[in-house]
Amino acid sequence: MTTQAPAAMNAVNLREDQTSSRTLASLLLAAAVSAMVVMADQLMDAWAERHEIAAWLVLWGIAVAAIMLLRGITRVAARQAMQALDQWSVQVAQRRADERLWQMAQTDARLMADLQAALGRSTEAPAKDLMELTQRRAARIVRDRLYYI
Repeated sequence: MTTQAPAAMNAVNLREDQTSSRTLASLLLAAAVSAMVVMADQLMDAWAERHEIAAWLVLWGIAVAAIMLLRGITRVAARQAMQALDQWSVQVAQRRADERLWQMAQTDARLMADLQAALGRSTEAPAKDLMELTQRRAARIVRDRLYYI
């Protein structure tokens, strides 16, 4: 069983992220260049019948110019798209985990009590001194009926 150092794992993850955004950038660039060449061909159609070699050279010139002009734009667009998709997938995973935890809490009273206590703590600002902390703890005990008489 091989284990990798955290730095090596981060480098691998970074390389995979760059590879996927580069692949997307390449696909976007190919689509944009193809669209520009097709549009230029449609515009030059009547002229191209008489000047085939010149039309061929113009189309190649347009393709090269489009690659040079759109290369940076497609890289930025691909990087932003990959970041947005990564954020979306993290949100979906977090929502699914929360739903599973809530389903488990519905059947386990201890887990539900822990969740309610955590939710109660998260809405309050941090205590400024020991007296305020003690008052909050006492109020929480009374509110949640955690005392025994």
